[in-house]
Amino acid sequence: MLLTEKKALIGQLKKDLLVWQGVPQKSADVIPMGLGPLEEAFPNGIFPRGVIHEFVSFDRVGGAVSCGFISGLLGKLMRNGGICIWISCFHTLFPTALKSFGVVPENVIFVRMEREKDVLWAMEEALKCEGITAVLAEIHHLDFVQSRRLQLAVEKSAVTGFILQHNPKLLGATACAARWKISSRPSLLEDGLPGIGYPSWDIALLKVRNGNPGRWQMTWTAGGFEPVAKTRQETEGWAQSYHNRGLA
Repeated sequence: MLLTEKKALIGQLKKDLLVWQGVPQKSADVIPMGLGPLEEAFPNGIFPRGVIHEFVSFDRVGGAVSCGFISGLLGKLMRNGGICIWISCFHTLFPTALKSFGVVPENVIFVRMEREKDVLWAMEEALKCEGITAVLAEIHHLDFVQSRRLQLAVEKSAVTGFILQHNPKLLGATACAARWKISSRPSLLEDGLPGIGYPSWDIALLKVRNGNPGRWQMTWTAGGFEPVAKTRQETEGWAQSYHNRGLA
């Protein structure tokens, strides 16, 4: 068998596996999230919906910029309406600021819990509701068993889940479809204009099921996500550095 034939066979097998796993195919019905080259890192170039996305942050700045980036994703998911549930035991979110990312605060149900285990319980129950577009929870730690329960819930309801771990003491394996780490970058200013510019992020997709991890720089403008530069890094050295830090 020729090398080209082997590559074609392997490519077809990968496509068949994605179909068997329920990964949607590219079609006119699938609306892109506007993430540009980042979106191509996902299976079939489609942002995974109906799965759990895990975000990790290790300081207050990281937590704040992660909330901003997730809000941008929510704005895209809810652009045609829909309800989101935001569950947390923290009191740091300013709902009015969500408008900057295309999210209507009136379409978000904010749930405050005193205990972290109640946050996870509420998220699992909310993920079972098929009429909800997305559920977001903020916690300190997520283990594999907890993440598996959440993933099983979305497999039945097709609701998209986001879970943000603030300052996790131990970052182990989870059943989440993707793990992200968002860092802040200097904001981008309009040419010749003073003041505060558009939010800008350094986005690390540490792992993604059936996809390609990488790193990108993006900003949020009035029109949505905009890539700053093509900074995707898939070298073994970059991936190994994150692995050594226990993030991947």
